[in-house]
Amino acid sequence: MAFDNLSDKLSGVFKRLRSKGKLHESDVKTAMREVRLALLEADVNYKVAKDFTNQVTEKCIGANVMESLTAPQMVIKIVKEELTALMGNEQARLKTANKIPTIIMMCGLQGSGKTTHSAKLAKLLKSQGHRPMLAACDIYRPAAIEQLKVVGEAVGAPVFEMGTEKPEIIAQKAVNYARDYGHDYLILDTAGRLHIDTELMDELKRITKAVEVDNILLVIDSMVGQDAVNIAKAFNDIIEIDGVILTKLDGDTRGGAALSVRAVTGKPIMFAGVGEKLDELEEFHPDRMASRILGMGDVLSLIEKVESEIDEKKAEEQLKKLEENKFDLNDLLEQFEQIKKMGSLKSVLSMLPGMDKQLRDVDIDDRVMLRTEAIIKSMTKKEKAKPEILNASRRKRIAAGAGVKVEDVNRLLKQYEQMKKMFKQMNSKGAKRKMMRGMNFPGGPGNFGF
Repeated sequence: MAFDNLSDKLSGVFKRLRSKGKLHESDVKTAMREVRLALLEADVNYKVAKDFTNQVTEKCIGANVMESLTAPQMVIKIVKEELTALMGNEQARLKTANKIPTIIMMCGLQGSGKTTHSAKLAKLLKSQGHRPMLAACDIYRPAAIEQLKVVGEAVGAPVFEMGTEKPEIIAQKAVNYARDYGHDYLILDTAGRLHIDTELMDELKRITKAVEVDNILLVIDSMVGQDAVNIAKAFNDIIEIDGVILTKLDGDTRGGAALSVRAVTGKPIMFAGVGEKLDELEEFHPDRMASRILGMGDVLSLIEKVESEIDEKKAEEQLKKLEENKFDLNDLLEQFEQIKKMGSLKSVLSMLPGMDKQLRDVDIDDRVMLRTEAIIKSMTKKEKAKPEILNASRRKRIAAGAGVKVEDVNRLLKQYEQMKKMFKQMNSKGAKRKMMRGMNFPGGPGNFGF
């Protein structure tokens, strides 16, 4: 994650605070100097870092925190609250038009990821039950229209294009088309430049005059560091943006942009790109991001991910089969399919409190799960339903079909039997349900080789 180094530094500061029996004013001021340095190293704007630590210090000293028996915890609580406030407190949402379509104009510098994130946003909106449409208003960059068509098709969103017609005319025609065909969101993918210039801004202004844009979203690559804030301020001063999409928050960046954009521009981060895949765009929650920065995990986002991807009806059916000792390898295969929808195991587990740091240097290979799937898929329907018939010759055939060793097949079957035995021994139905719902797959991540 972008905030790994900042998270490590803050953890060190708080660890030293917790080691003290009682806090003095000098302890807080020393800690806040270290926090300010950590923020500056994370590429947070200097004034933002200074104001932040001053506010935390003032609240800690002014609220008689020093006299509390849990002073270190109180300081951490105040830091979390101020971090959340720094990023906007409440989640910022898209404005909705009174009549369809709601128009979103994507803007930003060339290479920021506008086209890809236009498609990502369309996919996110589709998952929420909307019918988005994309419009190709970048008429300059070679193959820009084709790129939008490719990503549009990948997410199931139609693309409106008129070749090299003027962008404002394309936008007008796209609005009429979206209205006629019942698309409730229209996303305009506009042109970028290598740097901010008058020509770029004039074009964006012409589009906003031609159609009633409801949301102007600025796409910023978080890899550009402190320049991200300067870019956001420049765009906001000229065309007044409504929010920011910050990309590559999963990468090895210092993350300072996320902590500075709101304070400098007054405009919120609405979405965060957290991976290269088209489904890796998340709504930005300031409180959850603050928790992740402070190593407290992001359980709410994990729950939402589970609820959106896991088929509750199937989960209940599989739970019933487990309780009746009828859970077979067909059911296990279904479990794997549902887990894969949630993303990589490492990204899912990192949302649990305290796990992000532990998993940082651990290589969790998702191919292990793919190999396990290959083994099960190499079995016949009868073999999956009745694994007990798998003799030596059948296991050898399955191993060859899956491209693995016989030992791998044996290991899978042994773990499967152990899982069934464990659930059979558990007399408490409630305990079974708690385990299933807590882990969302049988036995948890320690089983089946991952």
